Parts: sequence; structure tokens; C-alpha cells
Amino acid sequence: MGAPDPFESASDETRAEMMRATYDALRKHGYSDLTIQRIGDEFPKSKSLIYQHYDGKDGLLVAFLEFLLERFEADVPTDDEFADAREHVLTLVDHALADPDDDEHAAFLGAMTALRGQAPYDEAYREQFADTDAFFREHVADIVRDGIEEGVFRDVDPERTAAFVAATIDGAQSQYVTTGNDEPIEAARRELTDYVRTRLVADGEDDR
Repeated sequence: MGAPDPFESASDETRAEMMRATYDALRKHGYSDLTIQRIGDEFPKSKSLIYQHYDGKDGLLVAFLEFLLERFEADVPTDDEFADAREHVLTLVDHALADPDDDEHAAFLGAMTALRGQAPYDEAYREQFADTDAFFREHVADIVRDGIEEGVFRDVDPERTAAFVAATIDGAQSQYVTTGNDEPIEAARRELTDYVRTRLVADGEDDR
């Protein structure tokens, strides 16, 4: 996930303000202590507007999760930005495992992790995370397929490679958010970069 403010690109100003208020309240109070009142305290307009759009906290948080995941999918680097698949996948790794000192990115990861922790108990959350995880894995698999067609990557299994990359990124992000230790992020970035250059790139293709 990248660092750009996910609320700036929303077309509906009121919705964006509600989502920002939910985000700020979640960062301040955590999931278990989050209430509509605390979200309303961060909302620049009347709290009654929240109830006009959502029945309560559960409905608002499902909408908030959907909003964050939409922004995440829109922010994933696309293939028209890169010279080849190698550059694309390396940029994707750097993008997902951004500098832990980036406070906005760290806060975004924290919010996502707080909501992901509810997925085992809430089908609506679980379905949205399952869809987004599938989107990310398929995006990585498509990059790998492109690289194989270009002759840049070896003839590997795209789905297995994508599952490995996604699981490594998810694990590093989770460890960082839940422990505050940034070494998993840095280690995962180094190892995935080495993996791409030594195991994925075809012989003679990587001259960096």
C-alpha cells in the first residue's frame, strides 16, 4: 500500500469527510473503543448526517473498509508505467513495503490491520478482504505472465509466485503493525528483491 492520502481522490466531499473522520477516530481510539460519537467528534459537519447515511457503527465501518480497499486497488502501480515486468514487480514490492518512517503509510496499515482482525468474526469484512487479496495476487500473477512472455522472467508458475510474494508482504506488514518493529519490512523488501533478481529473472536478463 502506498502513502498518498486516500481521501483526496474521493468524488463525494461529504462521504470523503465521513471516511476521514472514521479513519482519524480509528487511529486515536482503536477498533474496540470506536463509537459513532467519537467519529462525530472528528466530522466537520453535523453528526446527524452520519445517521442519514448509515444505521450505525457497523454499517459505517463496512463502508469505510470498502472505501479503503477501493483506494488501495486504485493506488497499485499499473503496467503502463514501466519499461518491463522486472521493473514493475520491483516497484510493486517497494510500493507495498514502503518506508516505515512514513507516518501516513504506517497509519493506513494500522487501520487496515485493525479491520482485518475482525474478518474472522464478520462475513462482510471477510468477503471484502478476500476479494482484495485475490485482486492483488492476480495483479502480481499478471505481471509475472507478462514477464514470461517478454522473456524477462523464467517459466515459473505465475499463481504460486504471486501467492508467495503476497504472503511475504502481508506477513511483514502484519508484524510491523502489531510489534512496532520495522525490521520485518526491511527484511522482506531485501529478500523479495533478491528473489526477483536471482530466482525470477531469466539468466542474463538482470544486469543491475
